[in-house]
Amino acid sequence: MAAMPVDLQRFFDRDVVLVARQLLGARIFVDGVGGIITETEAYHPSEPASHAHRGPTARNAAMFLGPGHVYIYRIYGLHWCLNFVCSDAAAVLIRAIEPTAGISTMIARRRLSAPRELCSGPGKLCDAMGLSKLEDGRSLADPPFAFHPAAAEAPVVVGPRIGITRAADLPWRFGIAGSAFLSRSFPRPP
Repeated sequence: MAAMPVDLQRFFDRDVVLVARQLLGARIFVDGVGGIITETEAYHPSEPASHAHRGPTARNAAMFLGPGHVYIYRIYGLHWCLNFVCSDAAAVLIRAIEPTAGISTMIARRRLSAPRELCSGPGKLCDAMGLSKLEDGRSLADPPFAFHPAAAEAPVVVGPRIGITRAADLPWRFGIAGSAFLSRSFPRPP
């Protein structure tokens, strides 16, 4: 495994909420298949929804490898979920991307042709990008990954995380405002 580039490590070696916001507009590819990150959720070990809340286990070991690593786990025994590790064993769940490369491969993997539906959820994007437990613990600096930070800050919409019961009220879900490529819409501000 090659040493992680300093700029990549610096990007992820920060507060998980800040990283989750700044990942919007970044590009992620797996063997050339991927696109623009449009939706994220932040998880910090200080709160009970984080898989690192109770310390290291065999399942969450990748969260303790350091910033810039990939943590992949299975949810509901069905779907893989892609996370990027930040400082303090925190992680950002990648909830959705806008497909821009390898779309025909995504269509074949998902057996769908509507670009909007290919990566509009954590499990969907892992299926479309061909991710599984095999990539768990790898560095974003190493193949099959190619990660490119956003060139500019995206307009952000914020809401509570979804699909969890513990600490669900934290406003740590972020999306690109106006994007058609989200897992689900955000609540309208009061």
